[in-house]
Amino acid sequence: MATLQGMSGVDLRALVAEAADRLPLWVGKIYQFDAKTLGIRLNGEDRAKYLLLVETGRRIHFTAEFPKPPKNPPSFAMLLRKHLEGGKVLDIRQLGIERTMSIDIGKRDTTYHLIFELFDEGNAILCDEEYTIIKPLWHHRFKNRDVVPGVVYAFEGTDCSTLSPEEFREMLAGSDRDIVRTLAVGCMLGGAYAEEVCLAAGVEKSAAAAEVDAEAVRDAFDCLMADVGRRRDPVITQSGCWPVVLAGEEVRERFETFSEALDAFYPKVAGEKEEAAAEKPRLSREEVIRQRQAEAIKGFEKKIRRYERVVEVLYENYTAVTGVITTLDAASRDRSWQEIEQILKSNSDNAAAKMIRAVHPAEAAVELDLAGERVKVYVHETIEQNIGRYYDQIKKFKKKKAGALAAMERAITVKPRRKQHLVFQKKRWYHRFRWFSTSDGVLVIGGRDASQNEELVKKYMEGGDLFIHADVHGGSVVIVKGATEHLDEAAQFAASYSNAWKAGHFSADVYAARPDQVSKTAESGEYVARGAFIVRGERQYFRNVPVGVAIGLQVAPEVAVIGGPPGAVTGRAKVWVTLQPGQYEPNDIAKKVIRALREKLPEDEWKGLKGALNTEAVAAFVPPGGSDIVEP
Repeated sequence: MATLQGMSGVDLRALVAEAADRLPLWVGKIYQFDAKTLGIRLNGEDRAKYLLLVETGRRIHFTAEFPKPPKNPPSFAMLLRKHLEGGKVLDIRQLGIERTMSIDIGKRDTTYHLIFELFDEGNAILCDEEYTIIKPLWHHRFKNRDVVPGVVYAFEGTDCSTLSPEEFREMLAGSDRDIVRTLAVGCMLGGAYAEEVCLAAGVEKSAAAAEVDAEAVRDAFDCLMADVGRRRDPVITQSGCWPVVLAGEEVRERFETFSEALDAFYPKVAGEKEEAAAEKPRLSREEVIRQRQAEAIKGFEKKIRRYERVVEVLYENYTAVTGVITTLDAASRDRSWQEIEQILKSNSDNAAAKMIRAVHPAEAAVELDLAGERVKVYVHETIEQNIGRYYDQIKKFKKKKAGALAAMERAITVKPRRKQHLVFQKKRWYHRFRWFSTSDGVLVIGGRDASQNEELVKKYMEGGDLFIHADVHGGSVVIVKGATEHLDEAAQFAASYSNAWKAGHFSADVYAARPDQVSKTAESGEYVARGAFIVRGERQYFRNVPVGVAIGLQVAPEVAVIGGPPGAVTGRAKVWVTLQPGQYEPNDIAKKVIRALREKLPEDEWKGLKGALNTEAVAAFVPPGGSDIVEP
C-alpha cells in the first residue's frame, strides 16, 4: 500500500511491471525539480511520450504533467543528461522486492544503470556497466556499504517469489515468528499485504509460521504477486493507494493505471514558483519617476509637520526650556558632561531633570520630552536660536517640496511603445525535414540524410506529388506536395541542398519525375544504396540552376525562422540574408546569420523576437558545406 510517507516494495513491483509494458523507450530530457525530485521524459513508439516522476525516498510513477523546472538545471541533472539522453531503455527492473528500481540504458557501446532508492532518505545513483558508481545524488557512507563515486553499488535484496517450494517451506519452518510477521518482514510484504496472503491461504495470522500449511501460503503469495504484476486494479481507499483491491478496503476511486492512481494520490511537487504571480506589475520609467517624486513629497510634508510641532511645543514650554538651557550652559562651564549626566540621574525627581531624556556631549545638546515630543536643544544657544534652527529646517523642506511639485507638473516625454501581438510558430510534422513553401504556398520537403530520403519516398510521396533531385551524386530527395507554378524554386532548393554546394559550385542541373517513375527495385546484378533510387522514363530537366539560400525571420502570420530559395523567402520575411557557397562551417555561418538579422531589426522589436531567432533554428536551413553571406 502506498501511503503519503511512501511506496512499499509490492507497490513498486506493480509500477515496474506497468513501466516495462511500455518498452521500447528512449530517454529524452531529464530534469531535477528540487533536492529529491527528478523527472525523465521517455519517448515511446508512435511518438508516444511518458513523463516519469521520481521523488527519492518516497515514490516513482508516470505523471500527466511535470512541475515547472528551475531555470538553471542542477549539476546532477546535467550529468544525467550528458550520459543518458538519447539512450535506449533496455530494461526496467526491481531489485528483489526491495524499494529499489533500476533502469538499464544502452547508449553507444555501453550500458548504464540508473538506480532509484525509495527507502530511508532515498537516493538516485548513476552506475556504469559494471555497477561502479559514477555519481549518486547524495553521498552516503553506511555501516555495510558506501554510496560514493568509484565504489561498486552493493545490493542485498530479498525476493520470496524466487524461492523454490522447498526453499519457501524451509524459510517458514526456520522462522520463530508468527506467519503474518514472517511474511511482512521476511518477505518484505508489509502488514497489509501479509494479512491478505494469510486470509487467502485460510490460515490464522497469529499462527506460528513453522506450523502453517506452507503450500497454501505459497499459492496465496504467488497469486498476490501475479495480481500485482499483471491483473492490476488500481484504487484509492481511506487507508492509501493500492495496485489491487484488498479485502475489507472501501474503494473511493478506481483508475485505469497504477500511475494515474499514484499521480492523483500524492500532492503535486511545487517546483519553481511562478515568477509572474509573485512579481509586482512592471512600471514604465516615467511611472517610476513620478512614484518616487510622490513618495519624496510625502516625506517632506512629514518632516515639515514634525518641525512645526517642535516649534509649537518649544513656545508652549518657553519658561521651562529657558531654565534648562540657562542651568546647563552654566554647569558645562565648570563641570564635564559626564559629571552633569551623573548629577541629572541622581536628581531624577527634579522637574527639570525629568524633562531630559538624553545627553549629547559632543554637540553640547540634550533631548527634552515636551508634551510627548522629543526635542533636541543646544545649551549654548538661546531658546530663540534653537527655534530658529527648526524654522530653517521647515523652510528647507518646503523648498524641496515645491521643487518636487514643479518637477511633477513638467511633462515627461513618453516614448510610444508599440505592443506586439506575436504568435510563435508551432512544431509541425515536416519541420524535422528540410522544407519551405513556394511563393504560391505549396509545401516542399527534402531529406537531410539518406535515411530521411528513404522515408520521404516510402512514406510521404503521393500520386499528385513531384520527385525532384539534383543531377549530382549526393543530395536531398525533394518532394513537391502539389501543383505549383514555381518549380524553379523547388529546383533551386534541390540544387542548393546537394553536394554541388559542398563542392563550391554555383549552379547544378536538376531533374523532376513523377512518383510512379521512382523505384527501389534495381536491375539484375545492380545494387541500390540506402537513400538512393532508380528513376525510369523521361525526366524534366532544369539546366544550370543557380544555388542560393535565403534565411529570414517571418513575423506574420506566425513568428518563425524560414529558409529556402530567395524568391520564396524574401516575400514572407521581415528581414533576411542570402547565402552562397563559401568558407564558413554551418555552425559558424548560423551565428553570423543571427548577428546579421539582429542588426537589421530595431532594438525594441529584437527583444520580442529573440525567442524565435536562435542558432538551432537558423542552422536547420544552412546547406551542407561551407557558406558565405552575400553582401547586398
